[in-house]
Amino acid sequence: MVLFLEQAVAGLHGVEAAGGYLGAGEGSVVGDNKKTVVVWGPSTEPQPLIPNDKEIGQDIQYPAEKRGMNKKLNDLLILIRGAGEMATGVAHRLASCRFKVCMTETSNPQAVRREVAFSEAVFDLEKEVEGVIAKRVKSQDEIPEVWRESKIPILIDPQASVKKFLNPDVLIDATLAKKNLGTKITDALLVVGLGPGFSTGKDVHLVIETNRGHNLGRIISNGEAEPNTGIPGPIAGYAEERVIRAPEDGKFKALKTIGGQVEANEKVGMIGKVEVQSRIAGVIRGLLRDGTEVWKGMKLGDVDPRGIEAHCYTISDKARTISGGVLQAILEHFNG
Repeated sequence: MVLFLEQAVAGLHGVEAAGGYLGAGEGSVVGDNKKTVVVWGPSTEPQPLIPNDKEIGQDIQYPAEKRGMNKKLNDLLILIRGAGEMATGVAHRLASCRFKVCMTETSNPQAVRREVAFSEAVFDLEKEVEGVIAKRVKSQDEIPEVWRESKIPILIDPQASVKKFLNPDVLIDATLAKKNLGTKITDALLVVGLGPGFSTGKDVHLVIETNRGHNLGRIISNGEAEPNTGIPGPIAGYAEERVIRAPEDGKFKALKTIGGQVEANEKVGMIGKVEVQSRIAGVIRGLLRDGTEVWKGMKLGDVDPRGIEAHCYTISDKARTISGGVLQAILEHFNG
């Protein structure tokens, strides 16, 4: 059901007239544990508004031509699958632009660039990246409350089943799995896939190029992204050499931390009795959590040969470019 402002204030506890990422008086949509949608608008007069294609938590269908298109941009609800480095770059930009964002992750995320990955909230409850905070929730009912805290809710939900509850306007598959793990073009009004593994018109509406180079961040409306090369993009002349890989299967023991300087062939960790070494000198930009189970050849870390420690704690140029492509795709779709 949709409530007017006076009804909402009278009927819900702890709800304020400025929620999520919106400023006071700008209009907001939240839901309580009874799945009620509450709407505020800038007018002093109560104005009913359908804030989402379907009310949060309700399986109500609306005509396709009215779904999402009668909404303010900052009322759009965006669900992101994955919360690793690239997903975090996307979420950070969208949340900064006052979109309502929710993220899903696995119970054991293995992000390497952990200082700029909201997936760390799975372990630490909250993770802040450049002033934006993601907060882990235990259930979908907690999501509106986290929005009211001006934070990004992140839910352990590998299949993004929460989409049935949220009914998102936009779904972004940012898992970078190099294959489709179940995302469907019918999951939202606009479905976007990052990188290879998605075909436009079949799996998603749009694809964003993730391969470094001339086309990085490009919106693809017909076809697929460039295939995975398996070779990371070069930084200061180093490509594969800057990646720290597991020499064998086992449990990784970290002996260095993100932000620390290393020399070429310096020991950064152990797997059993086998040393894990950096192949080049630089700063450790990313490193798996201590105690992570790994397999031979798995990426354990990333050394930046430029040696600038501040780069370890800020979103990369690649993530910012990809997030720009996502933002443009959303604006072109809903602001046309």
